[in-house]
Amino acid sequence: MPTGTNVRTYFEDTWHDGDIMIMRAADHGSWLGTSVFDGARFVNGVTPDLLAHCQRVNRSAEALMIQPTVSAEEMVAITLEGLKAYSHDAPVYIRPMYWALQGGEMGVAPEIGPTGFAICLEEIPFAPPEKTATLTTTRFRRPVLEDAVVNAKAGCLYPNNARMLVEARQKGFNNALVADAMGNVAETATANIFMVKDGEVFTPIPNGTFLAGITRARHIRNLKTDGVQVHETILSFEDFRDADEVFMSGNMMKVTPISAFDDTNYQHGPMTRRVREMYWDWAMSA
Repeated sequence: MPTGTNVRTYFEDTWHDGDIMIMRAADHGSWLGTSVFDGARFVNGVTPDLLAHCQRVNRSAEALMIQPTVSAEEMVAITLEGLKAYSHDAPVYIRPMYWALQGGEMGVAPEIGPTGFAICLEEIPFAPPEKTATLTTTRFRRPVLEDAVVNAKAGCLYPNNARMLVEARQKGFNNALVADAMGNVAETATANIFMVKDGEVFTPIPNGTFLAGITRARHIRNLKTDGVQVHETILSFEDFRDADEVFMSGNMMKVTPISAFDDTNYQHGPMTRRVREMYWDWAMSA
């Protein structure tokens, strides 16, 4: 994620200017990784799907055995108050987060009840629409629910993503196209993935190994409303090599065109451009 500027932090019931200290050394989240977060965006006066992101961070907390302490509606209100300090066109990344404060018996599991909560706002620009990314394979895979809390947007999952990215960049690529436990395509190291073939759109079916994102769901709804056939299905790496267009979907940049997967090259094509156009048309009119 790009480095942000102009940071504000909501902590202990008030807004603070700057990237303030929020976690203690003995907090359970500090040393045992019980932390969850979510990400939303503010730009041109709108906060697309902000409520859905706040609802998801509460679900993530419950999945990681952390008791949510702020309703999604309260979180939205707090965020909108904090955003008043930014200009109308500032591209702000909105990150609500929880972490466990205390351990229960034997310390490993968190004690249900005491919870840390904060919201971080920081200006992070969107990439230019024409900016593309490249993908390669990685030896690392997405875990399953029996191995990790893949039903949460949890901080403890991200070291696995990080080593995927490091491996990809050592090979000269921006990102990695990642398999699930069965060897089928799941997503990239940082975002959900779509491909286009013969005017139809395909994306891996949610199977419990990756978070099917809020922005992903919005793209699917927009495409179907526009009359485009969208298939959530099992996809192989060969399917992606045979695609006409490939793009990533995530809250940070919304749509990122893919220009290459290993030695397969793609056009920054009309469907990818249309997906971006439809997203912002929806966001500005919602």
